Amino acid sequence: MQKLAVQKIASGFLLAATFALPLEPVSPAGAEIYYPWCINYGASGDGGGTNCGFTTLEQCRETISGLCGSCAPNSYYTGPPEKPIKHARKRAKNR
Repeated sequence: MQKLAVQKIASGFLLAATFALPLEPVSPAGAEIYYPWCINYGASGDGGGTNCGFTTLEQCRETISGLCGSCAPNSYYTGPPEKPIKHARKRAKNR
C-alpha cells in the first residue's frame, strides 16, 4: 500500500515537471548567448532536434560529421560581451 502511494506521488511530481518545461527556447531580454553555431539534426520539417552549443563552425562540422544534419548560425546569438573601457588614471608627479 505504501509503495503505491509513493508511486502516485512520484508520478505527480513527474507530471508537474513535464508541464512546467517551456515549449519553445526562451531568450530573456538582455541575456547573452555565447554559442554562435547550431546543429539542425534531420531534414527540415521531420521533427529533428537542434543543438546550439558550438563556438566555431569547425567544431559544429566535426560534431555533425557522419550524421544527418547541418550547421547553421544561431539566430539567438548576441555576440561577445562588451568589456567596460578602462581609463588609465593620471598619477600625480612627485615634486
